[in-house]
This record gives sequence, structure tokens and C-alpha cells, in this order.
Amino acid sequence: MTLNIRIIAPDKIVWDAEAEEIILPSSTGQLGILKGHIPLLTALDVGVMRVRINKEWRPIILLGGFAEVNNNNITILVNGAEEIKEINIEKAKNDLEKATNAVEEANSNKEKIEANQLLRKAKAKLQAAIVSNN
Repeated sequence: MTLNIRIIAPDKIVWDAEAEEIILPSSTGQLGILKGHIPLLTALDVGVMRVRINKEWRPIILLGGFAEVNNNNITILVNGAEEIKEINIEKAKNDLEKATNAVEEANSNKEKIEANQLLRKAKAKLQAAIVSNN
């Protein structure tokens, strides 16, 4: 038996597949889910969800949301998600540097909020790049 995972963003279904295990970026830390897990509802932070299929880990960037675990079905509702097939680590590092600069240069509250979101996404992409290259 496996886990049935469905990731739903506002505009599309990002992922609908079975997996052996997932690790979620919950708001309280990394949360591992295996088959037979007790029912659970948790908030998700911006970060990398890792999915294990056929003993291979795949990273997916989640942009915050909620996950429900019930009877080996995991439904993940997110603000946005991006499946990572290939990331250049150097590009991810450059994007992180640009996002860090944007946070430092932000003046208005709106600019600060937007820059912080970009920074969190850039950190998640770098983390995903590191995970996918290991």
C-alpha cells in the first residue's frame, strides 16, 4: 500500500500520484508521512516538500498552505507549487542573493512583504537544488 498525494493550487492540480513517503515543510518543522499515519491537519510553510517514489526523492516547492492526512490520502492545498525537475545551484544562489538585496532595499510595507516572499521562495529553490543533486 502507498500514499495517494494530491497537491492543489488555486489554478490547477500540481501533483496527483502515489508515493512511498513524503516530507512536508510544516509551520512547526519538517513532518514525515508514511503509510498508516494517523489523521492530521497541518499548516504548511514556504519550503520544499520531498516525495519518495521507487526509492528516489523528488523535490516540490510549496508556497504555503495546508495538508490533510487521512487513510493514506494526503490532500495539500497551497498558494502555489512548483515541481523541480532540474535546478542549477549557481542560478539558485544568484537568485537568493538578488532576493536578499531586494529585502534590504525595500522601503514600503508592500515592498517588504513581496521581497520577503521572494526570499523565502529563493531559499526553497536553493534547498530543492541541493536535495535534487544529492
